[in-house]
Order: sequence, then C-alpha cells, then structure tokens
Amino acid sequence: MAKRVPVERTHHGDTVIDEYAWLLKKDDPDTIAYLEAENAYTQERTGHLKDLEEAVFQEIKGRTLETDLSVPTRKGAWWYYSRTEEGKQYGIQCRVPADGDDPPVLTPGESLPGEQVLLDGNELAGDSPFFSIGTSAVSPDGTKLAYSTDYRGDERFTLRFKSLETGESLPDEIPDVFYGGAWSADGSTFFYTKVDDAWRPHQVYRHTLGSDEDVLVYQEDDERFWIGIGLTRSERYLVLSAGSKITSEVRILDANEPAGRFEVVRPRRTGVEYSLDHAGDRFLVLHNDGAVNFELATAPVDHPADWSPFIDHRDDTRLLDVDAFKDHTVVHFRRDGLTGIRILPGDGREPYEISFPEPLYDAAPTGNPEFETGRLRLAYTSMVTPPSVYDYDLATDELILLKQRPVLGGYDPGDYEQFREWATAEDGTRVPVSIVIKKGTDRPAPTLLYGYGSYETSIDPYFSVARLSLLDRGFVFAVAHVRGGGEMGRRWYEDGKLTHKKNTFSDFVACARHLKKGGWSSEIVARGGSAGGLLMGAVANLAPEDFAGVVAEVPFVDALNTILDPTLPLTVIEWDEWGDPLHNPEVYEYMKSYSPYENVDGRAYPPILAITSLNDTRVLYHEPAKWIARLRATAAGGPFLLKTEMGAGHGGRSGRYDAWREEAFALSWILDRVGVTQ
Repeated sequence: MAKRVPVERTHHGDTVIDEYAWLLKKDDPDTIAYLEAENAYTQERTGHLKDLEEAVFQEIKGRTLETDLSVPTRKGAWWYYSRTEEGKQYGIQCRVPADGDDPPVLTPGESLPGEQVLLDGNELAGDSPFFSIGTSAVSPDGTKLAYSTDYRGDERFTLRFKSLETGESLPDEIPDVFYGGAWSADGSTFFYTKVDDAWRPHQVYRHTLGSDEDVLVYQEDDERFWIGIGLTRSERYLVLSAGSKITSEVRILDANEPAGRFEVVRPRRTGVEYSLDHAGDRFLVLHNDGAVNFELATAPVDHPADWSPFIDHRDDTRLLDVDAFKDHTVVHFRRDGLTGIRILPGDGREPYEISFPEPLYDAAPTGNPEFETGRLRLAYTSMVTPPSVYDYDLATDELILLKQRPVLGGYDPGDYEQFREWATAEDGTRVPVSIVIKKGTDRPAPTLLYGYGSYETSIDPYFSVARLSLLDRGFVFAVAHVRGGGEMGRRWYEDGKLTHKKNTFSDFVACARHLKKGGWSSEIVARGGSAGGLLMGAVANLAPEDFAGVVAEVPFVDALNTILDPTLPLTVIEWDEWGDPLHNPEVYEYMKSYSPYENVDGRAYPPILAITSLNDTRVLYHEPAKWIARLRATAAGGPFLLKTEMGAGHGGRSGRYDAWREEAFALSWILDRVGVTQ
C-alpha cells in the first residue's frame, strides 16, 4: 500500500513539501482506491444533475445522424470512405472501385455494389471498454492494409497487416508501435516508429512482409526530438522527420529502394524548422530560416539542400503547410486570425486565394492523396456552419459542396450569430475573441469561455452539435485566442511561451473581463483541456472571483514537478516549450510562480471539475488528482471534484456514445453552475 507521507524536494536551494506525491504510484491499490473514492464523491455531488445530463445526451444524440458516411476520397483505382451505423460505437472504413472523377453518391444505410470493408472498428473493439486505431495505411498498389490498435488508451499500438485481395489477415504482428507509418512504393515493406520509456518516438524500423526480423534504420538519441515517417503525395520519396519544439531535420529515401539509406536534406540547426513535399523535378520546402512566419522555397531533387526563394516571408501571414500536385501547388496560411488557401497554378497564371463568405471560419485542404488531379478537396466550418466538404475545381474556380454535416432537429444556422471582439491585455496587446450566440438571447448572458494557448495550436472557429445545448438555453459561447497559440502568427506563439508564459493567463482573464464589460456576459464558466487545463488552473489562481466555475480536462496542473522530472513522459522534449527548471534557476522560479499546484491558497475559489484518465500518457492522472486534493485541503469555496476514467487515455472515452455521455456530464455541470437546471 502507498504510504501517504509528504515528499520533500530541493531545487536551486528551494525546498518544497509535496503532500500528495504518493499518488504517482499508479499500480498501488491505495492509489486506485483513492481515485475510485473520488469518483464516488463526484457522483454523489452531481447526482442531482442526472435528469439534465440525460436530457443533454439525448439532444446530442437526437441532432446526430447516427447512420452516416463521409465523402469518398479518390486514391488510385478506389474511392475510400468511412461510415457509421446507428447503435454502433465506432466507424467502419470502406472502399469501392473508382469509376470516373466524381465521387459516387452514397446513401446512408445502403452499400454500393463492390463495397469492401477494410476495417470495422466495432468488430475489432469487441467487448473492450476502450478501442482506438492508430494507423490505417493502404499500400500504393492498393493490395495491402497496415493498421494498428490500442485497447487501453496508453497510445501503444499493435501493428497488423491485411491482404485486401483475399481479406485475410497476414501473420505479421508487431507490438508497442507508435502512430503513423509508411509503405515502400512496391508495398513489400512498411516503416514504423517505436517509443522509448519516456513515450518519445525515437526509432524507425523497416519491416519486410513475411520477415521475422525488422531492421532499425534510424534512432534519435537527442531526447528533445521526436521522429516520424511518411510518404510524399507523389509516392516517390519516403520522408523521415526529426523535430524538437524549435528545430527540425529531414531525411529522404527513394521509395523504390526501401533497403537504401536515408539522406539528410539539411543538418539540424537550432531554431530552424523545415518540411518538404515532392513535385516533379523539385522539392517544395517550407522553412523559417530568417523568416519567423515561414517562407516557401524550391530545391532540385538531386540537390535538396539548395533552397531558392519561391514565396517570400510576410510579417502579416504565417505559412502553415504546402501541398504539391503535378500541375499546381496549394499553400495553407493564416492571416488576421483566420486561415486561408492560396493556389499557385502551374500553367503560368498568377497565384490567387480562395474567398469565403463568412466573417469567421476555418478552411483547410483535406483528403487529397492523388498527385495528378484538377480538384482540391477542402474542409470548411464556422461557429454556425456545420463541417462541410468541398471540391474546388481549378479549371472553373468553382467551389462544389459535396457534403455538409447533417444536424437533425430543425437546426437553422440563420438562428445564430457569430462575432469577433478584441480584448485589451495588461500590456496593451489586442487579443481576439470569437463569439457565437443564438439570436434573441438576452444579454448579458451566462457564458462558457474556452481557451488553450500553447504549442502554437490555434483554436479556430468551429461548429459543435453539443454546444447547441448551451446556446439554446441562453448561453454565450466564446473562444479566447490567447498568446501561446498560433492564431496571430509565430510571434503570437513566442509571446506566450517560456518566460512569456504568463501572457497566456492574463490574456484569458482580460478576455473574460472584456466580455463582462462589453455587456456580453454575466457569469462566466471557463473551460480548457491538457495545456488548456494548465490555463484553467492558472486563471483560477490569478482571478478566482471572475469565474462561476472551471472545467479542466486532462489538465497539466502539476507543471513544475513534471518538467523537473526527466524520467516522466515528454519532459525533456517540453523544455523548449516551458524552459528547463531542472538546470536553470530562473526558469524554476518563473514556473513556480504560475504552476497551478504550487499556487493554491486560502482564497475562495469557484467550483472546479477536473476530468482525467488513468491511462493518459500525455498528462498523467496524478496531476489533477494532486491539484484537487490540495484545493480541497487549502482553498475556500468549491466544491472541487475529480472524475477519472479508469479505462481511457488522453482523449477520454473512445466510443462515440460514451464520448457523448461524457460531454453531456460536463455540459450539465456547466449549466448547473449558473442555475440552469433543465
């Protein structure tokens, strides 16, 4: 049994007492008993919400077309798509033979002639309480499938192979692999990655089908770097990428020579990031060497290190990605807090951007595996427009709507409005806030304010079926696009990391106060997950009086202790994001000044709901467990609740119905915070 005794630690002359360090012992029965007791306590304190929770769940379910399918994507001689069936938790991956360039018209609940089921997640999951697919990759010739599965939620997968000609599973089976992978051109060989003890993908292996011995082709010994393996759209080159938070290095190999040696494009140089795609006799290279918002270069295939400018750097435009096709190039970018798509025709025409009608939206290329095509598949959504799939015809400049996610129950986007506001941070910086509200809602109104603000991850305007259960009950929903994210370019990110991290937290508080001052909001409930959970813990310490409640999902709230311990998953990699408090006393002092767990005091805190998962490998369960324990022992206010999924990982419960119930629980708790009981 774990002994519940304090642990004393000293760093840089500073001694701290950690009363709840014993909770790190995951395999100790006392830890499990503690988490189960917390679950029972949370269930007791939220028992009065059961009817509301069930109502919200039924609303989510009732607005969702349960038997549905995706828009088919052309790849070689096949159209690939996925579908769902009413009553089943997981999707089903399928394909049908291709006939022409237009996607086949599929009717939910019906099968097309010649449909082949590649993977049925429901059959694979069986009775397991958790199930996830990590990799699903069809060989270039369309005859084989590589796929991997996880039944715990710890993101350690078993890789298997299937013949798509016979439907039979091949005997090859490889445990403990990471996400992703890539086939050789002839489909004889599959490359995959493995993780080290710190859950860092550090090795690439080559597996030849039918072989009992796999070959290690690359190992990354620098603990700051992750590695990944992929295939260019042209399927001509295998690309092995190594990257830290601030530096990258790429190796390439002719996909027709899988037993060959990967060659470095340019050796790593601290602070320089780059990626590439193949287009005929050249590579397209996206990089930030002397270009903070990135620029696009070209390089000959026989001299990939020789970069020539193609699209120059702009202070107002962050280049996000480049997609190379036979006759055109597509650039995904960000400007003024919104995403955009730029087309560079290969026929000599001037480059141009695709225009979109709404003031707030998110658009991105998606599902474009074919190298030779005259169409661009893209995804589009806004805070009022459900996720939509378009084909953009490059010859006619026409946007062709292929599918918009059905929202049942009479949803009309015209019943809702979206807005962009600008809050003013403590240092005078203008911080964008995206807002959606149902027309006719009396203001000020109760508000759910969401935030993230790390890793240059942008929370772009997005649609949510579940969110309608709030809006229809008179809520405002808002996203605070705080520094540390990427909404306003690379400098926006850099101004919210390392020793600028506190900007993330003060920006969020400024957004909350702006919403109240501007007449949008009465009571505000804050919500965030993972690194956004750190944001939640920090703002609860910074301004507890500004919030009626806080929902922190898989929250990174024991940040200092985690980043001090290089034996924990991801710690060394994270030093480029947060700083290295183990070796740098200034970083230690700065992190200690904002880390939520260290800064809980005796003030009155709002009610807090922390949701975590026992098998999470990204933010370990003990962080919210320790945080809630200290809040309950130290702070006034509350209540402070902890809910642990005992058989899930970072993303929570895996089945869609289970996920809807988990969301309904969180939303019912949010509604209850402001007195909405039905």
